[in-house]
Amino acid sequence: MKKHKINLPIKLAILGLAIFIALFFIIGYLGVTLKNLNYFKIKDIAVNKPEAAFDFSELLGRNIFNIDLKKESRYISELYPVYKNIRLFRILPNRLFISFTERNPLAYVKLYRYFCVDSDATLFDLPQGRLAPDLPVIIGLERKIPGPKPGRQYNIKELITALNIIKEIETNSLFKEYKIERIDVVNPANISCFIQLSGYPKGRVAADFQVLEVKMGQDDISNKIRVLAGLFTQLKDDISNIKYIDLRFKEPVVKFKDAS
Repeated sequence: MKKHKINLPIKLAILGLAIFIALFFIIGYLGVTLKNLNYFKIKDIAVNKPEAAFDFSELLGRNIFNIDLKKESRYISELYPVYKNIRLFRILPNRLFISFTERNPLAYVKLYRYFCVDSDATLFDLPQGRLAPDLPVIIGLERKIPGPKPGRQYNIKELITALNIIKEIETNSLFKEYKIERIDVVNPANISCFIQLSGYPKGRVAADFQVLEVKMGQDDISNKIRVLAGLFTQLKDDISNIKYIDLRFKEPVVKFKDAS
């Protein structure tokens, strides 16, 4: 019988496949061997917050290639909720670098104690040694957040509304002379912002400050702040004589103090 010869292209394809398989196993073997070398075991961990007391001893001695950076980042975030972003970087052959980004407090939330809250509605505590800034206080959330946990985000409409009020007022240059003292959100339909009209004159106590109540409600906050800015501009000379401003209706209501 006549023998069939295998043509050259098929021979080359078979040879190429054999070489590819061999290289695959060789590279895999070398990869496993290199990963198990002491040369790649973590010996040092650097952080960008050297003043803080971190304990990452459990990472020491582990192979640098076997570390799941995203998983470790999530785990460390649970241990240190005061930090907004935590990222891990490999520095070959045997070092890790951990970068911490602190949360910026936007206000305090009064619950069974005071918590800081950032623009993402996440509750947290300030790092030890950091001075507590002078910030607005959000009250009336005790029933909405019965068991607060630092590091947890609370997407509660009343809290989100209060944070939006703070952000809108603080980014409007017309309010630079004023300070938000507190925001009361206990009644969602009657959310009120209390604005301090004066600074801290020498010899006066907090109870002496003149505070103006602005009734906001919980909708269309951005537009209401623009209306409030216009009222402050128009009534600047009479601001101290106003009892409250109500922005919950189509037309703003300005209630002046009764003449004595």
